Amino acid sequence: MGIDMGFKEFVTALFQLDKDWTTRIVMGMLVMGVIWGLLGVIDSLMVRLQETIWGVSGVLVFTPQEYFASITLHAERDLFGFAQQVIYAIFIFFTIKLLNLQPRAKWLLNVSFILINISMMFMEGPVVLVPNFNDNYFSATIWYYISPIGLPNYSNYVVSPLFFIGWLLLDAFTYMAGIWIVYHYYIASRQLKEKLPVPLVFFLMDTLLFMIGYSGVTAANVWDLLSFYNVIPMNPIANQIAFWIFGHAVVYMAWLPAIGALYLLIPTLANRPLFSDRMGRISALLYLIFSNNVPIHHLYMVNLPVTIKVLQEVLTYAVVIPSMMTFLNLWATVKGAQVKFNVITAFTVTAFTGAIAAGVTGISNATIAFDAIVHNTDWVVSHFHAMILLSIVPAAMAVLYFMIPMMTGRQWFSSKMAWFHWLGYVIGSVLFVVGYELQGLEGLIRRAEIYPRIPSLVDAEVLSTVGALIAQVATLVWFLNLVLTLVKGRTARLEGLSVGQLINTVASSLGWEGESINISTLFSKIMIKKAISSMWALGILGSIIIVVSMFPLAMSGNTYNDLPWIWITLLTLGIVLIAYPILRGAKSL
Repeated sequence: MGIDMGFKEFVTALFQLDKDWTTRIVMGMLVMGVIWGLLGVIDSLMVRLQETIWGVSGVLVFTPQEYFASITLHAERDLFGFAQQVIYAIFIFFTIKLLNLQPRAKWLLNVSFILINISMMFMEGPVVLVPNFNDNYFSATIWYYISPIGLPNYSNYVVSPLFFIGWLLLDAFTYMAGIWIVYHYYIASRQLKEKLPVPLVFFLMDTLLFMIGYSGVTAANVWDLLSFYNVIPMNPIANQIAFWIFGHAVVYMAWLPAIGALYLLIPTLANRPLFSDRMGRISALLYLIFSNNVPIHHLYMVNLPVTIKVLQEVLTYAVVIPSMMTFLNLWATVKGAQVKFNVITAFTVTAFTGAIAAGVTGISNATIAFDAIVHNTDWVVSHFHAMILLSIVPAAMAVLYFMIPMMTGRQWFSSKMAWFHWLGYVIGSVLFVVGYELQGLEGLIRRAEIYPRIPSLVDAEVLSTVGALIAQVATLVWFLNLVLTLVKGRTARLEGLSVGQLINTVASSLGWEGESINISTLFSKIMIKKAISSMWALGILGSIIIVVSMFPLAMSGNTYNDLPWIWITLLTLGIVLIAYPILRGAKSL
């Protein structure tokens, strides 16, 4: 198909209108999800520019309403319009394909698809021409936990009821599409003679998690709308608690699909059976149980009984159990395997390691004493962005890199663009997350467009913005590669292949030139050859560097203003922590 195709042919290729109806709906959800995601990225860049330009020059380029509206729209578009819609699309596609089902209830899926995209439009607010191009106050109301802002008789500014109706439409999508998915699992349970594959168990648990987790936010949404029309009064604290019932569940709504993707990809790429099928199923169930029972840890600073807060702290730690089971299970599966290094492998490894790094900050944040220090600071923003950017999105990208050829029958247009996407995305995301973490440790609160223009904060803001720009450029390269694939990609012969065979076939076209890599010695080959032969030597060296690096700081009488020495200390501690696996790999070379 040439580049000079007409508009009709382009739309047909983009939305796969010549395929079966489930493929058309799934592709529609993916395309609309990416569109909302790109719009949300623009919102996030507006926030980054506002904060960075203020730090560098003391100038605010946007109004406060535009700034806060950008924060809200970034969250809504990227978390719901993009992430949730893409997650449901993946669930729908693999539910049908892996279970080999004949899909039913087409109307239910079509209505759901329409509702979520209308909901995103309603949440944006009315676009007007006078007196301003857009009503920025509308979306600047942020989240429902600050109700009664925007409600008549409670707030100086009253939003349009479309804002609340938009949320209710999102709730409706969640339940209707969720019911469609669960219904087809029910059909499969009556036809299958063996157990569900572990990845599908996670997809099912996550669908249930969505519907259970949304119960609180749906109650808050209904309450907001009834209060808007003066049917019932508003209790802001109770409304806040109702909303945050889904506060932690929403994190795992996006995280469980990533785990399911890892359970699908890692055994396939390693060409090995899963180490423990039973461990995978139990961990999926534990995620469902614990993830819906820890919402109050977002409300430690609210005047609630201490016993409830302590119970939430313990239950939050309990979420670590299925995570540790998952990491152990997947690590044991791949240990020592010869794996071809390709784009799908690269994103899979990123998702696995990124989850560990992001999860550690979550554990510390769940501790009441520590949360009292970092609560509502950019540390929290760093934590959930680390989970999203370094684990959830990479897992989604690993799936999409083989799912797109699977749906369209076309190979990716450019493997070089795919590699540029991975490298730029990872570098940019790491810089972004580190910058926010430094801001949080300095005590900078979330959504602070004006802050003390001291070097440590300005440097951290600039670091985050540079990282965001790098990651977004890389993502735009992926989007261009996606469009070119849909209209110009080489025809792939994938008919009759199993999902595992298809993954490896697509992965081979996105490979890195060279031989297979032994995962257990991957990092040792990259970082060290034969330079050090003893873990004791590196441990002693690291200890000496730590002591020496702290001398100038101790003698100067300053506290934590001398960032270079802090950097040296953190770097050294990191070296010591990774010394043992590196040296084990070095001994085997």
